[in-house]
Amino acid sequence: MSEELRVGVIDHGSGNLHSACRALREAGARVVLSNDVDELAAQEALVLPGVGALAAAMDGLRAMGGDELVLDHVEHERPLLGICVGHQMLFEYGEERDAPVAGLGLLPGVVSPLPADRLPHMGWNTVRPCDGTRLFRGIERERFYFVHSFGVVDPQLHSGVTTSTHEDAVFIAATELGPICSTQFHPEKSGAAGVRLLANWMSSLDED
Repeated sequence: MSEELRVGVIDHGSGNLHSACRALREAGARVVLSNDVDELAAQEALVLPGVGALAAAMDGLRAMGGDELVLDHVEHERPLLGICVGHQMLFEYGEERDAPVAGLGLLPGVVSPLPADRLPHMGWNTVRPCDGTRLFRGIERERFYFVHSFGVVDPQLHSGVTTSTHEDAVFIAATELGPICSTQFHPEKSGAAGVRLLANWMSSLDED
């Protein structure tokens, strides 16, 4: 990129915020961490982080007006990156403690418990990048750091969906669909490969 991309990191009270900001700066972004929707709306790109329970993350996002911010941002074809629970928030709904949790509905799919004996799925794992990937360009064989017990399982393998496997459960590890990108893993905890992925995301915006 010819100059630093202005990236707003949404502080909705649930996220690995400072690590994410540090990794984005290392990747070359000019980062604004905020819960002010007007300040965030002025940025060129948004990052939606999240950890913990989907319901609590969605409640925090809605309380600050962040749901409308994200929906408007994407409607205007502006770039968005979701991370971990932020990735899960982009789907239609989640199944959490036998109660459905409405998501943002920007991506098709349901977030459900991983059908695996060992949970959470925690540690380093490989991914199978989608055809024509931009996020994983040059890092297709790298490992990334996951911490989660829920995911979008047995996804339809359409264009723009990267998968991974924990035990026998195949789940969406990342998406690249229009202005939306997202990762179930934590780029900010994935060392040099994670920083490269963030740099790839920002560089790909110049190609659109």
